[in-house]
Amino acid sequence: MRGLWLALGGLFLGLGLLGVVLPVLPTTPFLLLAAGCFAKSSPRLHQWLLGHPVFGPPIRNWEENGAISRKAKRLAVGSMAAVWGVSLLVGLPWSALIVQTVLIGIGAAFVLTRPDGPSE
Repeated sequence: MRGLWLALGGLFLGLGLLGVVLPVLPTTPFLLLAAGCFAKSSPRLHQWLLGHPVFGPPIRNWEENGAISRKAKRLAVGSMAAVWGVSLLVGLPWSALIVQTVLIGIGAAFVLTRPDGPSE
């Protein structure tokens, strides 16, 4: 089972790192999943993620407080709105826009209802 968690952690870490350079792929959710998988399989990799100067703070904020910083919330909701706007501009069918609106609304509601965590 440890090997499965390790493999999943590696997959999610890879997807998260791709998200750094691909604007449509989110980084933080994949890194949170990687951290969770590494916590079950590799304490060394988990500690590496927690100690990373860029990726560590949001992961620690989530693990310790179940929180998302205000800055991350603004970025997440802004990205969701931008994706919806681009979908509208490229002329997606209304049925797809309705589904997208519902799913983005659920995602935004989740993000916005999390605590901010410690002062930034």
